[in-house]
Amino acid sequence: MNKQALNEATNYIQEFAENAPVIGLILGSGLGVLAKEIEQPVKIQYDSIPNFPVSTVEGHAGQLVFGKLEGKQVVAMQGRFHFYEGYPLDAVTFPVRVMKQLGVKQLIVTNAAGGVNEEFEVGNLMLIQDHINNMNQNPLIGPNDETEGVRFPDLSNAYSKRMRTIAKDEAAGLNITLQEGVYVANTGPCYETPAEVKMIRKMGGDAVGMSTVPEVIVARHAGMEVLGLSCITNMAAGILPQPLSHEEVIETTERVREDFLTLVKRIVLTI
Repeated sequence: MNKQALNEATNYIQEFAENAPVIGLILGSGLGVLAKEIEQPVKIQYDSIPNFPVSTVEGHAGQLVFGKLEGKQVVAMQGRFHFYEGYPLDAVTFPVRVMKQLGVKQLIVTNAAGGVNEEFEVGNLMLIQDHINNMNQNPLIGPNDETEGVRFPDLSNAYSKRMRTIAKDEAAGLNITLQEGVYVANTGPCYETPAEVKMIRKMGGDAVGMSTVPEVIVARHAGMEVLGLSCITNMAAGILPQPLSHEEVIETTERVREDFLTLVKRIVLTI
């Protein structure tokens, strides 16, 4: 990790965002609409921030949005970065380090994912209980800065039990179906084959995607409390007969938008 690059990005952002955020939000494919709910927004384009990567995927607006959500100071990444875009994992997770320096204590990570658990339905929201890193990469490989986190971080509570309890309680109160399961991260950009989906199911995975795990590892290394939510935008290969497409992902996130917005806002209010 380049400390100078981190400080340059943080200092630049602080020139525009006067109030320190306490909650960070990473908004996945098609889920960036949540940023529109932020009051008194201050928007900073990624390409204007020193040392920041740039989103290249449809459905990712490519900006930080600061302001208030349910009375809390937040910063939202309206679009994230992926390993498959060609970025190394230290670049993919760089914004998480910046959020930590800005003052973020709790991180809510969202994504679009394929359903592996055959009891799930397209359009379900899934609370991430745990993850399997199937990327054969880890963002913490290399020299460790003890001021940022310990050499060997514990991931036994990677997804905060406290925050998961809040999410389940809020979903029940809103009458929103909230599945819970294990998220498996692959590199992408190919969707999985039917044989790979069978393997993931046998591994214990309930949903599969191409993001989230690197950010969560770095967030836990930095001492943040983390909550993860997946939108099941399609059933993974081999479960249903139709081919998979990114267009389907965007269409499904649009369909479940109201439940997603309502639930996340209630979680932010309560945590």
